[in-house]
Parts: sequence; structure tokens; C-alpha cells
Amino acid sequence: QVQLVESGGGLVQAGGSLRLSCTASGRTFTSYAMGWFRQAPGKERDFVATITGSGSSTYYEDSVKGRFTISRDNAKNTVYLQMNSLKPEDTAVYYCAGRQSWLMRVSSNDYNYWGQGTQVTVSS
Repeated sequence: QVQLVESGGGLVQAGGSLRLSCTASGRTFTSYAMGWFRQAPGKERDFVATITGSGSSTYYEDSVKGRFTISRDNAKNTVYLQMNSLKPEDTAVYYCAGRQSWLMRVSSNDYNYWGQGTQVTVSS
């Protein structure tokens, strides 16, 4: 069983930056593609970014391209989401997710493990 623990959320003004971290338990972290999703109040959980097990490839939702960067440090079993130029519409609970394959996917249904979520609030 893999456990994911997120950190780094908070309150920031529009235009500011935050970095989210997600640390995984287990010895096979490099074999897991990882993703970040977010859920705003009253809305569905949406895809944000994903990265392959090796970290060699990434993919982003259109609205965050050029502003967010997903990365991972496999030696630390940690995946990051660097968020720059934040907008009020980025306000949501952000979830880290892992899937039992090194291949990237954008559907939440393809992920096996989930963190507890961390709140990101961007004020205007």
C-alpha cells in the first residue's frame, strides 16, 4: 500500500507563487506515474499535471501551461508542483495521485493512490 502525504498549500495573493510537495511511502516510487488534480467547491476533480515514473516527460492542463511545473525527486520519493503567476481561479483543494504504471494519464480513474489534499487559496 502506498501512502501519499501532501504539504505546501496556503493563502497567496494573485500573481504569487506556491510549491506543493507530495511524499510517497514504499520502495517502488520510480515505477509510478504521478499526477496533480484539483477540486474547487461545487466542481468535479480536474486534472492539472502529470509526470512519468522517470520524470522524463510531463503533461499539463491548458490553463496552467507556462505557469505550473511538475517535477519529482525519486531519491526522496517526492513529487512537486511549482505554481507561479497564481490566479483566483486556481483556488481549490489540490490532490496528489499515483498510478501503478510509469505511463502518464489525465483521468482520475486511472490513479490508484491519493493524498488527503491541500488547500490553495488565491486572493484577488
